[in-house]
Amino acid sequence: MPKLLLITASAPEIRRVRRSRVLNFQQITMPYLAARVPPGWDVIHVDEEAEEIDWNINADVVGLTFHTPSAFHAYDIATRFRSRGICVVMGGPHVTLLPEEASQYSDVIFIGEAEGLWEKFLKGFESGSYLCMYQQTSVTSLENIPMARKELFHRHDYTNGVLFATRGCPSQCDFCTIAVMYRHTLRKRPISEVAAEYASFSGKIIIFWDDNIAGDMGYAKGLFRAIAPYRKWWSSQASIHAGRDDDFLKAAAHSGCKQLFLGLESISQKSMTEVNKRFNRVEEYYQIIERIHSYGIAVQAGIIFGFDHDTPEIFKNTVDFLEKTGVQNATFNILTPFPGTPLFRKMEAEGRILTRDWRKYNSRDDVVYQPKRMSVVELLEGFRYVNERFYSLPSIAKRLWRSSVHLWWTLPLNLAYHYKWQKTVQTAIHHPPHLRADLEDMQI
Repeated sequence: MPKLLLITASAPEIRRVRRSRVLNFQQITMPYLAARVPPGWDVIHVDEEAEEIDWNINADVVGLTFHTPSAFHAYDIATRFRSRGICVVMGGPHVTLLPEEASQYSDVIFIGEAEGLWEKFLKGFESGSYLCMYQQTSVTSLENIPMARKELFHRHDYTNGVLFATRGCPSQCDFCTIAVMYRHTLRKRPISEVAAEYASFSGKIIIFWDDNIAGDMGYAKGLFRAIAPYRKWWSSQASIHAGRDDDFLKAAAHSGCKQLFLGLESISQKSMTEVNKRFNRVEEYYQIIERIHSYGIAVQAGIIFGFDHDTPEIFKNTVDFLEKTGVQNATFNILTPFPGTPLFRKMEAEGRILTRDWRKYNSRDDVVYQPKRMSVVELLEGFRYVNERFYSLPSIAKRLWRSSVHLWWTLPLNLAYHYKWQKTVQTAIHHPPHLRADLEDMQI
């Protein structure tokens, strides 16, 4: 029986960055791919966020998926297995963005989505005839997708199930890799199939790993009606459009939605227009958040710092705004021009890309381009100020007092992030990194 080792690769550097998070949800690419493996294969999954690789394993094929900051780490893994004569297959976001680079470290690469092609490769491997590159030439169907293999979920992420209903996003934001990977298309699984997988999880807390659950409002409302009878709690990512539609919010709340991750990105309208996300109208943010809260749904704001219109004032102004609106949680990121995106091409043409060391493309610990209206040091220090202030006890009290939606779990979660951030700060004080020298070298 041939043995297939699937690895969700995560570099030590990115694992260190992610330790500041309380929640680190299960990635689902490999459990879904495992469900598509033809009969007769022995399948093992190693998720590096939860376990170590057994280098002595006798696999016939090793499959790797990874994001840009883990690319060099994944290449090291591939090199080690290939030195033993094991066939290494790579796919995922970074491979799709930079296939020529990835092909230097693997026997086979998958560009884009793998449905159909994955089975074709495995059957070809069994017969001794397969290609070095597989790439979709048409839009893949999301019908009849087998349920992810639950026994291959390894993270303890406080959820009972993870799945997806849609893939892609109708928007074309310049900084986002989704539009590059899926060519600006939104695909939807049949609602009945999603509902069946949703119901198959024994627990109560579910995460939809959709890029934008509000990408098709009609579909989303139908999905919410289908899953409501199962009386589970769920969360997902959504564009700002979710907060403009009362019927969407009513159906979401009735079906068990407890929180939406809302891609606000910035409180600067100039920045939103600049990166082709002008449908985010900043003057609506307060009203939209208030409307979402009125349906008993918490808001986790997605915020990015470092757009070309950002000045050092953006940090204080952003936290002021989030405290005023009573946002329960927020995920802060440093703008990162990932290779293959319009943003990367623009900054590369302007000579502003500072490094192609993909390990630094982590969106939290490093700045990989030259900002326009502040220095690299100011951007990093501002980013740290925002995290420290937002998860300070006074800010937690102010925000959760302003909107007490689901206080029974939002308060403990905020306190956990407060503890995490304080621990991170103390670690930096007692074990200062070589950051300052690096930053001084990077200044232009």
